[in-house]
Amino acid sequence: MPFTTAAVLAAAALVAIGILARTALTAWNGWLDLQRAQLARPAADGTSHALGMIDLSDIKERLRKLEAIAAGVDL
Repeated sequence: MPFTTAAVLAAAALVAIGILARTALTAWNGWLDLQRAQLARPAADGTSHALGMIDLSDIKERLRKLEAIAAGVDL
C-alpha cells in the first residue's frame, strides 16, 4: 500500500510540474509576442518605438557629455 501511495503522489507531482511548466512557457511566449507587437507598432509621430528608444539613448548620451563638459571633465 505505501508504494502505490508514493507512486501516485510522485506521478501527481510530475503532472503538476508539467502543467506549471507549460503555463509558464505559454505566458512567456505571450509576453514576447506583446513586446514584438509594441516594437513593431509605430509611435504617435510615425516612427517605430525601437527608433524612439534609440533616440532616447542618444539623448541620454549627449546629456552625459554636456554634464561632463559643464563639470570640466575631459572626455
